[in-house]
Amino acid sequence: MGDEPEIQVAERAGVGIDGQDRPTEDRVVVLPNAVVLLDGATALRPGARTGGWYADQLSTALAGGLSKTPTGDLTVVLAEAITAVAAEHGLVPGNSPASTVAIIRWTETTLDALVLADSPVVVFTDSGHEVLADSRLVDLRLPRPSAYRQRLRGGAGYGPEHVAALRSSGAEIGKLRNVPGGFWVAEADPAAAAHACTASWPLATIRSAMLASDGVSCGVDDYRLFDWPEALALARQDGPGAVLRAVRAAERDDPDGARWPRPKRHDDQALVLLRFDQPSRPVG
Repeated sequence: MGDEPEIQVAERAGVGIDGQDRPTEDRVVVLPNAVVLLDGATALRPGARTGGWYADQLSTALAGGLSKTPTGDLTVVLAEAITAVAAEHGLVPGNSPASTVAIIRWTETTLDALVLADSPVVVFTDSGHEVLADSRLVDLRLPRPSAYRQRLRGGAGYGPEHVAALRSSGAEIGKLRNVPGGFWVAEADPAAAAHACTASWPLATIRSAMLASDGVSCGVDDYRLFDWPEALALARQDGPGAVLRAVRAAERDDPDGARWPRPKRHDDQALVLLRFDQPSRPVG
């Protein structure tokens, strides 16, 4: 359905809030006419179902929905997927794991995109580039500054006290999840899907597109290592893994998070590059 793009995927695991290695909680699914990227939210409570587990369930449900209705409304497909996962596993709104969602879907004539929470889509057209991003989590106005960021800026570094401060901040932010005036993310309430950011472009104008988890987009938005056109150029020349490596190298130069306060020394990374401006070839 539509011209098949060349698709390249790069993924790299980060660390847990304890600083230890563990499997990535990002998920990427490549379908015949769509790509889905999910970033499971890190569980801050011991023993809780992880964001990676939820991203697994939701990505499977989304793949089924996109395959069943390949030209359907993306917000409806997402709502139905959230509903299905919540029903199957007895998930309760406000007390369940969560994930960001980024989708690119192409038809014979159109490229459609959906973003829910902080995993952006960037589309490069004949006339420039456009970023489809959901900034509501970043733009939250909290009653008081995040304590863990203040600690890191002061040089306290990572460790048990950081984890305690992170959990305290997470509890405050959690009160604003999927409520008016807060931020929206895939969890157990399908109503969140209606708050996703969406956009469409004529397929003939598209040259490239990227989907990124925030472990990659931070290189543009926070670290200012490059802008999106520069990230595209690097990914096209050396592969999307080169973008991941550049971000990880910057973080190694800031091991205590003093320059760039962040929840974990290294977040999970996922970046998908789609190229519509050359003959397609098999994925992988």
